Amino acid sequence: MPTPEQRAVVVRKDLDNVIHPIVPHKQLEQQQLVIVSAKDSTVVDADGREYLDGMAGLWCVNVGYGRTELADVAAEQMRQLSYYPHTAMNLPAAALAEKVNGLLGGDNHVYFVSSGSEANEAAFKFARQYARHEFPQQNRYKTISRYYGYHGTTLATLAAGGMGDRKMKFEPLSGNEFVHVAPPYCYRCPFGLEPTSCDLACVKNMETTVLGEGPQTVAEILIEPVMSAVGVAVPPDGYLPAVADLCRRHGILLHVDEVINGFGRTGRLFAHQHTDVKPDIVTVAKGISSAYLPMAATVVRNSVFQSFLGDPSENRQVNQVNTYGGHPVAAAVALRNIEILLQEKLAERSAENGAYLLDGLKTLMRHRWVGDVRGKGLYAGVELVTDRTSKAVMPAPQIKRLVERCQERGVIVGRSGGGAHLGNTLVLAPPLVLTRAEIDRIVSVLDQTIPEICPEVAA
Repeated sequence: MPTPEQRAVVVRKDLDNVIHPIVPHKQLEQQQLVIVSAKDSTVVDADGREYLDGMAGLWCVNVGYGRTELADVAAEQMRQLSYYPHTAMNLPAAALAEKVNGLLGGDNHVYFVSSGSEANEAAFKFARQYARHEFPQQNRYKTISRYYGYHGTTLATLAAGGMGDRKMKFEPLSGNEFVHVAPPYCYRCPFGLEPTSCDLACVKNMETTVLGEGPQTVAEILIEPVMSAVGVAVPPDGYLPAVADLCRRHGILLHVDEVINGFGRTGRLFAHQHTDVKPDIVTVAKGISSAYLPMAATVVRNSVFQSFLGDPSENRQVNQVNTYGGHPVAAAVALRNIEILLQEKLAERSAENGAYLLDGLKTLMRHRWVGDVRGKGLYAGVELVTDRTSKAVMPAPQIKRLVERCQERGVIVGRSGGGAHLGNTLVLAPPLVLTRAEIDRIVSVLDQTIPEICPEVAA
């Protein structure tokens, strides 16, 4: 543990030199949170204070903190082969690709990158290049995605996403290549319907958009099985199969973003595996290495990959490159991480403990400010409102204070995107090694904090 003097030096160096993501720097100056160690689901700051991490970092430390076996794998691989560009082959990347391919059905090829944003960027390129090869008389270049969706922070992935507060400072982002449709956000259904009787109006809206744009202009449809940034929006049963059927009927690729959903988060290894759907493109990151090293991938079905094969003179190869893609050390760590996920049955544990977590969170409905509780696996949202009838959102200052008060009580929770419009959902995506005692603690802290903070707003 650093001394107070050492801690002060770290804070000063940071504030004088570092640009942090998302968080206002004035807030950093006030909080001065310095994390120095972590184990399982707990992180420790420079003052020795422990926090239960209900967000697994940024939805990513699936196997938990402090896995020394992953450090050992990294060290050994660094000694053997620290790096070589993936224009050549290496053993760890080949083994990881085989493992990921197998987990996704064995009928795929895998392209490695370093982040979820890059994985989705590569997928856009693959979809467009595929369309150029397979539909040479058409101009299939559009991606259809959903409002309130989140797919990354690059300019293209921001454009594909539907979070206005995330991209407004960078607009205009693109022309008409990213087209948005209504999301399957059942608590705030855009059509004012109920999931038990809506007849999947959001999919009908999607097909209307496809027909309106012209199927001959659409390369892919992009979705997260469970929408993350808007507050863990779980679609109605049948939604994903209906979207897959829509894609099949119009010759459109189905691109499923599993960057957050994947590797056990929802109670299956991949969220689309709650159905029989087989996507054409799957993008993964975060849980593939549990964030021990940067690793991500764009996985394409062999029916798509075949389009990139041919004589070198045909120039059909993938026109995409990534300096760190297939990095041997990151690949070795990711492979061992997946072995841990499988050996310890963490997807199954996510399903069982996720149900226990959801049952606990539903008890919070006794507070009149809790409008909705939803989730799948260890992936949950608690939406806060000032009035259940109107579903008026809890104002941002109260949500911010609630998150801060939970942290003061030693539990880290997240909040949805959407700014003042829809930033009113508390989100949870803890490490999959979370215990039931820790689940009880999360629920208890929320149970104390919600009635403490929310009455500041008139109901």
